[in-house]
Amino acid sequence: MINKTLVLTYIYLLIYIVLSSGVILYNKWVLSPKYFNFPLPITLTMIHMGFSGFVAFLLIRVFKVVAPVKMTFEIYATCVVPISAFFASSLWFGNTAYLHISVAFIQMLKALMPVATFIMAVICGTEKPRCDVFSNMLLVSVGVVISSYGEIHFNIVGTVYQVTGIFAEALRLVLTQVLLQKKGLTLNPINSLYYIAPCSFVFLAFPWYVLEKPTMEVSQIQFNFWIFFSNALCALALNFSIFLVIGRTGAVTIRVAGVLKDWILIALSTVIFPESTITGLNIIGYAIALCGVVMYNYIKVKDVKASQPIADSLPDRINKELKMEKKSSDKFNPDVGGGSLGVGAEINDEEAPLITSRLSHIGRTQLGNHAV
Repeated sequence: MINKTLVLTYIYLLIYIVLSSGVILYNKWVLSPKYFNFPLPITLTMIHMGFSGFVAFLLIRVFKVVAPVKMTFEIYATCVVPISAFFASSLWFGNTAYLHISVAFIQMLKALMPVATFIMAVICGTEKPRCDVFSNMLLVSVGVVISSYGEIHFNIVGTVYQVTGIFAEALRLVLTQVLLQKKGLTLNPINSLYYIAPCSFVFLAFPWYVLEKPTMEVSQIQFNFWIFFSNALCALALNFSIFLVIGRTGAVTIRVAGVLKDWILIALSTVIFPESTITGLNIIGYAIALCGVVMYNYIKVKDVKASQPIADSLPDRINKELKMEKKSSDKFNPDVGGGSLGVGAEINDEEAPLITSRLSHIGRTQLGNHAV
């Protein structure tokens, strides 16, 4: 007899992998001067944020699919605003990197995400320095350095943009834990977009006005409504697919899916974009970095399991979570489940603000770490 829950879980994972890879490849194609030739990454990101915020507004205020949370000015100013600022920065720097370096090399650099998140967590006091974790971070860093050395089309500007975006995203993750989760604010994906996207749009408007507005000559800009609409729609769909994945799977499954997605994306990018040449040194360096990431993920999963009581089966956890979400999807609920999200243990993906306060009891208590 086929386990319907298991089948549905793998379908959600497949949707996540397809959408996540698709958004990255689509953005590269749109931004690259060799293809669609729209080299305005801030403008593209603002289109995504504006579209996501608009859809969230319709779902909450017009169609009333979900109720808005009780957002006070103090929480908005001290939590949503700084988180939105770093989220906007990570998207800006990450998308700009596509103008200078290949998708494959960007994915290899993203192996630094656990390193960046751990450093930011230690600085903010949410994580304590540990020898075992530090050794894994060192292994990841060495692997990324080797991979960078083997990059044929190495570009220092693109590399700096991407690494800066990684650290901005890492700080955003830490701030999410420090600022929102400690206040017990619960936001589902629609509410996340409703509050985060417009604020990020405003932050992006400043660098756009200084950097891109002066260079925008209408005669040289290709604007195809259906291209940008479909691109923004894919980015929006990615947010919801992440919610479905977190609600249906455990930490190990999500991490395996993330690693699988990265390898698929690296392979696809070399086919779709022939200039993305991969060398043997690239693969060796990325494999070394990946070993460090896998070991780090193992440590985080083990830590989370050690802090939990005897775990329920996956179907039981899912049923409990669904009941819990129906009762209190829009309430303030401090520290439900007695655990906090391990820093760096989320799915870090393009265009996904995903505030994980209590999106999923499974995701919040089991996810220890994992990507326009």
